[in-house]
Amino acid sequence: MNHLSTRTTAGKRAKGTLREYTEAILVAILLALFIRAFVVQAFKIPSGSMKSTLLVGDHILVSKFAYGVKIPMLDITVSEFDPPQRHDIVVFEYPLDPSKDFIKRVIGLPGDTLEIRNKRVFVNGKLLEEPYVQFTDNQVLPASVSPRDNLEPILVPERSLFVMGDNRDESYDSRFWKFIDFSAVKGKALIIYWSWNKNGRFTFDPQTGYIRWNRIGRLIR
Repeated sequence: MNHLSTRTTAGKRAKGTLREYTEAILVAILLALFIRAFVVQAFKIPSGSMKSTLLVGDHILVSKFAYGVKIPMLDITVSEFDPPQRHDIVVFEYPLDPSKDFIKRVIGLPGDTLEIRNKRVFVNGKLLEEPYVQFTDNQVLPASVSPRDNLEPILVPERSLFVMGDNRDESYDSRFWKFIDFSAVKGKALIIYWSWNKNGRFTFDPQTGYIRWNRIGRLIR
C-alpha cells in the first residue's frame, strides 16, 4: 500500500513539474510576442542602401512605440506620439509590396517642398546638410534619364514621408516611388546588437573578421 502511494505521489509531482514548465514556456512565448508586437523588433540589414550607416549583416533593434502604439495585424493605431522627424532612420512597409520591409532615412516631412539638384538635396529651398551620405558614382544623371540625381520640386503630402538611403547612388527609395504614409511606418531604428560579415575571416579584427565587434552596441543615427 505504501509502495502504491509513493508511486502516485511521484506521478503527481511529475505532472506538477511538467505543468510548471509548460506554463513558464507559454508565458515566455506570450511575453516575447508582446515585446515583438509593441516594444522592439529585430531586423537584419540585407542590402547596402544605407551604407555606411548600416552594413549588410547588421542586426538591429527597432522601437515599435517610438511614434505610437498599434494593434498588430489590424493596423489600428491606439495612440500616437511625436511623428517621425527629419533624419530619423525608420523601418516601414514597402509601398509597392507591403509584405516587404524597407529601412531608409526620413528626408522630407509633411508640407515640405523637396528638390534634388546634381545629387544635392534642397528642402524648402535650403540645402540639406547630410554628413551621413556617401556617393559611389561620379556620374550625374539628368532628370530625363533618372530621378536619382535630379528631381523637380515635389510637395510632401499630409501624413506622408519622403525617405532616402544614405548610400545615395545605390538606393531604391522615394525618388523612384515617392512617399510612404505614416501608417506604414513600423518603428525607429535604435541600435546594432549584432553584426556579421559573411565575407570575413576567422580573426578578431573587426574590419576583416566574421564578427564586426566595433559595431555591436552602436546607436543608430
